[in-house]
Amino acid sequence: MSRKRIERIEAYVLSVIEGRRAGPRTLVVRGLLRSLSFLYGFGVALRLWLYRVGVFRPHALGCQVLSVGNLTVGGTGKTPVVEAFARELLKRGRKVAVLSRGYRRDRPSPGQQLIDRITFRDRRRPPPVVSDGKRLLLDSARGGDEPYMLAINLPEAAVIVGKDRVKSGLYAIRKLGCDTLILDDGFQYLRLKHRRDIVLVDRTNPFGNGRLLPRGILREPIKSIRRAHFIFITKSNGDGAADLKRRLRELNPEAEISECCHRPRYLQDVYTGKQYPLDDLKELDIAAVSGIAAPKGFEEELERLGARVLYHKRYADHHRYTQQEILDVINTGLRLGARAILTTEKDAVRFPLIERRDLPVWFLRVEIEMLSGAEAFHEWVSRICFR
Repeated sequence: MSRKRIERIEAYVLSVIEGRRAGPRTLVVRGLLRSLSFLYGFGVALRLWLYRVGVFRPHALGCQVLSVGNLTVGGTGKTPVVEAFARELLKRGRKVAVLSRGYRRDRPSPGQQLIDRITFRDRRRPPPVVSDGKRLLLDSARGGDEPYMLAINLPEAAVIVGKDRVKSGLYAIRKLGCDTLILDDGFQYLRLKHRRDIVLVDRTNPFGNGRLLPRGILREPIKSIRRAHFIFITKSNGDGAADLKRRLRELNPEAEISECCHRPRYLQDVYTGKQYPLDDLKELDIAAVSGIAAPKGFEEELERLGARVLYHKRYADHHRYTQQEILDVINTGLRLGARAILTTEKDAVRFPLIERRDLPVWFLRVEIEMLSGAEAFHEWVSRICFR
C-alpha cells in the first residue's frame, strides 16, 4: 500500500476519533474501532501483566536508562523535551545516546527484511547510527526525521535508530562508550529496563476521548501513568493547570510534576541556515505548510507572533515531501500575496532541495521553557548524574 493511501486512511480514522464526521458509515466505522479497541486493550493488559509477574523480563544493561514517552499517540511535543534532557545530561559530563525507533524511516523491502530474518543477517548487522556523537552519518530519510533533528541539535550525543533498542543500547555502550541512554518514545518499551520514566501530558488534550487505540489516542489505560517518575505537562499557558495536576496526583502521588511550554526562539532559512528574529513575522503575510500531529497549534503560534496566515497546507504526520508539493505551496503563496513560507523544524528536515525559491522558506525554532518545577527538574538530573 502506498504511503499516500496510508496517510489518507490515517486522516479519516483520526477524524472519526475526534468526532468530526457523522452519518451511517461513520457509525459503522466507530463501532468497528470500538471492538478493535477492546481487543487492543486486552492485549496491552496481558503484556503488562506478563512483565509484572516475571514471565517477560526486561534487559538490564548496567547503565542509566531514561525513558521519555507518553500515554497518547503524537502531539505532546516530545522531541524538544528529549533534546532538553540530553543537553542537560551532556552539560553534567554524561556520555549520552538517544535510542529511537526511527518512525517511518526508509527500510528495506518486506521481502528483503524477511530474508534478513531467515538468514539472521539482521542480528549480525549493527543498528543504524544517525550520529556517533562526532559525525552525522545518516540523513532524515534513512534515520527518521526526529532522530535526524536530534542529531543536528545535539552534536555531542549519539543517536541510534532501530526497533530493537536493547541491541541499540548495547552498541552505544560497547562501541561508542556511552554511559547514559535516553529512550525516545520509550514508555511502552519494556524490553529494556528503565531506571527512570518521564511521561509527557499535553495540557491542551491530556488523554483525548479517554479511549484506547484505535477508538481513541491512548496507548495504555490512563492509570498506567502511575509508573512515571517524572511528569511533564507540556504546552502549558502558565495558569498552573490545577485541575490536571490534581488528577495526575490522584493517579500518581509520588512523581515529580513540572510544567513547560514550547517557546519559539528564532526563524531559520531551511536551505541557507541563516537565522532571523521573531519580530520579522510581525504583520507579515505568510503561507504555512506542515505534516505534524497538531497542525492547529503551529498555525496559532504563528498568529500569536504577529504573522497573517493566508494559507496553510496540512499533510499527515511524518509526511515525506516531494519537490512539487513544496513548489505548489510556493506558487499558492505567491498568488495570495504571501512574503514567506513557514514550516516546523520537524518538517524542515524532510524538505527536498528545490532549485526555484521565489519566496524564502523558514522554519520556526522551538525550545522547551520550564514554567514550574525547574528546581526539581535540575535536582532530579543531578541525582541521575551523580548517583
